[in-house]
Amino acid sequence: MAAAEAPERDPGASAAPSRARVLVVDDEPAMLRALRINLRVRKYDVATAVTGQEALTEAGRRPPDAMILDLGLPDLDGIEVIRRLRGWSSVPVIVLSGRAGPGDKIAALDAGADDYVTKPFSMEELLARLRAVLRRDDAAPVPARVDIGGHEIDFAAHTVRGGSAAVRLTPTQWRLLEILLRHPGQLVATQRLLTEIWGPGHERSAHYLRFHMSGLRRKLEADPSRPRHLLTEPGMGYRYQP
Repeated sequence: MAAAEAPERDPGASAAPSRARVLVVDDEPAMLRALRINLRVRKYDVATAVTGQEALTEAGRRPPDAMILDLGLPDLDGIEVIRRLRGWSSVPVIVLSGRAGPGDKIAALDAGADDYVTKPFSMEELLARLRAVLRRDDAAPVPARVDIGGHEIDFAAHTVRGGSAAVRLTPTQWRLLEILLRHPGQLVATQRLLTEIWGPGHERSAHYLRFHMSGLRRKLEADPSRPRHLLTEPGMGYRYQP
């Protein structure tokens, strides 16, 4: 499994915030050790916990900058840990779990997780996801201009330039694109997008998102069947990759 590899210094290591503190919660000693080594070599401060209650106590005593959380803990299910944590903390949570079913992913994201990585996993991908949530700023401005598939999108003017034909986005497509661009490189959960775009009561309307995301890809991606920027995370949500 990639998590047990000997740590190597990666090109993105310099992107880690200075001495960001990460709380790793897992009851498997080998996994805990591998994560602790790989995080420390990249200059993160690392705290560990092997139970849900220990994780909540540690997070309250010394709030971390991010949490990596397994779901299969011996006392509390990880989803319950997230629910309790969200009662008083907005710390970013990346679930790292062997549960790969869409129901588990949706439950974790609905409980308040920020991202979900399944085991076995790539250590480099996990570290990239960690860097993304540590950069998170819910109030981050949308860039004035951004390029997707050779199209320059101007949010101030609400125009799209480039390509072989004029491109017009619908109001819903503008809103969807705006939300995704506020969180570059980060997973935005389906339920969050549905609520922000259509309001409460549309939690079961994921087909709306599929329809509008497909339309955005057809209009903006160079190859809509193989998108490079507007990505789907199956069973979880969507991601804008700069």
